Amino acid sequence: MDSIGFGIVGVGVIASFHARAIAEIPGANLAACFDISSDRSAAFAKEYSCISRDTLTHLLSDPAVNTVIICTPSGLHLEPALAAAASGKHLVIEKPLEITTDRCDQIINAAQENNVRLAGIFPSRFSDGALLIRKALDDGRFGRLTVLDASVKWHRSEEYYAQAGWRGTWKLDGGGALMNQSIHAVDLLQWFSGGISEVSAYTATLGHQRLEVEDVAVASVLHISGALGTITGTTASWPGWAKRIEISGTGGSAVLEDDRVTRWDFQESRPEDKGILADIEAGEAGTGGAGDPTAIGFEGHRRQLLDFVQALTESREPLVNGIEARKAVAAITAIYRSAESGERRKPGS
Repeated sequence: MDSIGFGIVGVGVIASFHARAIAEIPGANLAACFDISSDRSAAFAKEYSCISRDTLTHLLSDPAVNTVIICTPSGLHLEPALAAAASGKHLVIEKPLEITTDRCDQIINAAQENNVRLAGIFPSRFSDGALLIRKALDDGRFGRLTVLDASVKWHRSEEYYAQAGWRGTWKLDGGGALMNQSIHAVDLLQWFSGGISEVSAYTATLGHQRLEVEDVAVASVLHISGALGTITGTTASWPGWAKRIEISGTGGSAVLEDDRVTRWDFQESRPEDKGILADIEAGEAGTGGAGDPTAIGFEGHRRQLLDFVQALTESREPLVNGIEARKAVAAITAIYRSAESGERRKPGS
C-alpha cells in the first residue's frame, strides 16, 4: 500500500498529539484537517503543514485522505464516523469510541458494512509497562488472579471545564471523571483481567460547581475470571496523583503507575526480572495528566498509529479495534447505571 494519508476531524490538543505522531511514522502523512472553526482549522493546518478543508464533505472527498482520525468532543464521534465509513475511509477514533454502547455499535457496524478498518485510541496499551504486564499475564506468572484495582485520582480546575462547554456534560462528554479521565485505566484493567462481569457503584459530584456529571466514582468489580477489585476515578483530588493499576495473583503482583511498572514481585524469578527491578529502582513514577491534561506525551499515539498503518499494510485488524474499544465504554456505562439504580449491573445490560 502507498503512503497512508490521514485527515483529522476536530482540531485541538489531542489532534496535535496525532499530528506529531504521524510525522514520525514512515509511510504516513497528514494530508488534511477540518474543524467547525475555520480559523482554528487554518491555524492547525499551518502549524502541521496540511490542507484545511472548509467542510467535512470536502475532507472526505479528498483522494489524498484514506484514513480519518476523529478528535471531536466524545458525543460527536458518531456522525463523522458514519460519514467517513460510507465514504470508504478507514477510521481512527479518540477515546471513548462513543459515549454509549449503542452509538459504539453503530460505528462498528458501519465499519464492517463498508469494509473499512476501525481503531479506538487507547495508547496506554502500547506502553512498555503495560506490555510487560500483558506478557507476564500471558506467561501465567501471576498464577490465579485475585485482586485488580484501578485508581485515577486527578485534579481538574473549574476553569478546565469552563474552557470547553462540552466538558462535564452528559450529552457531549458522556460522563465525568470515569468516561473522560479514567477510561484509559478502565481499559487497561479489563484488558489485563480478561474482562469485567459485574459492577456495583457509587458516584457523586463533590469538588466542582455547576457540573452535570460525576467528579468522584467508586465501583466494586467482579471480573470474568472470578477475581475481585475496584475502580476509583476522580477529578477532585488535588494536586493529582499518578494513574495506578494494581494486579495481584497467587503467583505474583505488580503495580503500573502512569504506564510505568513500579512494583514487580513474583514467587518464581526469571532472568529478565533483574533488569525490570533495576529500572524500577532507577526511575520515578510520573504524574502524566494528573493535574495538567497537556502534560501527556504522544509516544503512545505514535505506537498505536504505527500499528494501524501496519494493519492496513498487512490487511489485518488493528490491535485495538472497535470491539476492543467498546469494552471500556460498556464497563463505565454499567457503573453509571449501577450508581443510579443502586443495583449490580453487567456491562452491556
